[in-house]
Amino acid sequence: MPIIPSIVGLFNARRLSQIDLFRKAPMEVQESVFFSLIEQARDTEWGKEHGFTDIRSIHQFQERVPVQGYEGFEPYVERLKKGEKDVLWPGVTRWFAKSSGTTSSKSKFIPVTKSALESCHFRGGRDVLVLYNDNYPNNEVFTGKTLTLGGSHQINNFSNDSYYGDLSAILIENLPFWTQFLKTPGPDVALMEEWEEKLEKMTEITTKENVTSLAGVPSWFLVLIKHILKTTGKTNLLDIWPNLELFIHGGINFTPYRQQYKELIPTDKMHYMETYNASEGFFGIQDDPKSSSMLLMLDYGVFFEFVPMGEVGKAHPKALTLDEVELNKDYAIIISTNGGLWRYMIGDTVRFTHRYPFKFIISGRTKHFINAFGEEVIIDNATKALDAACAATGAVIKEYTAGPLYMSTGSKGAHQWIIEFEKAPDSTEKFRDALDQGLQDVNSDYEAKRYKGITLDPPDLVVAREGLFFDWMKSRNKLGGQNKVPRLSNNRDYLDDLLKLNK
Repeated sequence: MPIIPSIVGLFNARRLSQIDLFRKAPMEVQESVFFSLIEQARDTEWGKEHGFTDIRSIHQFQERVPVQGYEGFEPYVERLKKGEKDVLWPGVTRWFAKSSGTTSSKSKFIPVTKSALESCHFRGGRDVLVLYNDNYPNNEVFTGKTLTLGGSHQINNFSNDSYYGDLSAILIENLPFWTQFLKTPGPDVALMEEWEEKLEKMTEITTKENVTSLAGVPSWFLVLIKHILKTTGKTNLLDIWPNLELFIHGGINFTPYRQQYKELIPTDKMHYMETYNASEGFFGIQDDPKSSSMLLMLDYGVFFEFVPMGEVGKAHPKALTLDEVELNKDYAIIISTNGGLWRYMIGDTVRFTHRYPFKFIISGRTKHFINAFGEEVIIDNATKALDAACAATGAVIKEYTAGPLYMSTGSKGAHQWIIEFEKAPDSTEKFRDALDQGLQDVNSDYEAKRYKGITLDPPDLVVAREGLFFDWMKSRNKLGGQNKVPRLSNNRDYLDDLLKLNK
């Protein structure tokens, strides 16, 4: 038996038993994580300021430490960047993940400690393969290499001992040397700054390899795949990599891209696994191929709390522990981590689909929604409605964003959608009507505002020219990596910029 599968098999059994433990006893595992975090950080400046030595319960912790976003941590992060130690987490923090900043033009620098790298991010990566191997024991993924499409930003210096870059770049920089034998391309190409040059180099190198798996953000991978096919003259990826069997994806909803991948990789033997690996931590893995939900990973040094959407924005929002959440309700995620983040609201919202074990979907962003007229449309609503519109018209969507058309004298409000199609609908009017009806079907507030057109007019659909979103992201220096097109906005900032380019 080959040595790598043998080693994986031995590790698998032990790790699966640990995963099974937090499936069956989630709160016990989370309480253990919580007290471990408090104990390790009690002598840090943050721990002393908030009396960690005296904390005896989760409730006590919640009373002493406020829920906050990046702004509350920024002064501490600035000190960490200068090399101060024992501030938020024991020791010196040398690495900082630069946020893609879809909700703000200002960059965020998330501390990535050695503990977070080893016990959270890297452990999550290993568990993806553990769970894949468990679901498909006869896989041959280890007979070839993983093509990883990571960040387009090199590691940069704050000081001689302090570095920042995309999370993917930080992970590549810190991986054990032997993993390079399992990945393609090498770090010199994977971390290239210039996106278009990087596409050329990746195509040149990877088409000569036996690639069995892909890992990255679906939207940017499509750009690479189409470049590879155009360069090689092939019609699908199996003509280049006949042993391709797995795509590990995350960062954005996969639904709008699923059909395109089926056409580009035309085989039932291709498997897809979603992961939730943010700059702040690795949180979830799709452990069941028959369900789109992800398993919440509870033993990575992350303690989770969840704020109901009605509490978001309040000075002192009520946060629930895992055993208090309900199914099919949206919650903002609050995390305390071995990266030194304490009751940090990361900006994502989740909806639980199962309890014991706890499984969830990402439903949106706390700042990415449309509520200009009281309709409260979130990303999950948009995804379902667009999926219905595509099914009704045969369309395939490449990219999209939406926002409000404000009321004016003589006109009602509406939503404006800018959509770049991979395959155009048989009728744009039919697509618009199906989108409108889809939103009404999944959102009663939107339905009420659309009733007889009293408050809202039908959506305004703008068909984007080919390459619009790529050109827009390029103009913002946000090509590749974890950069994402913002899907929904409660203002017109993104829409107006795109419309100027849509010529």
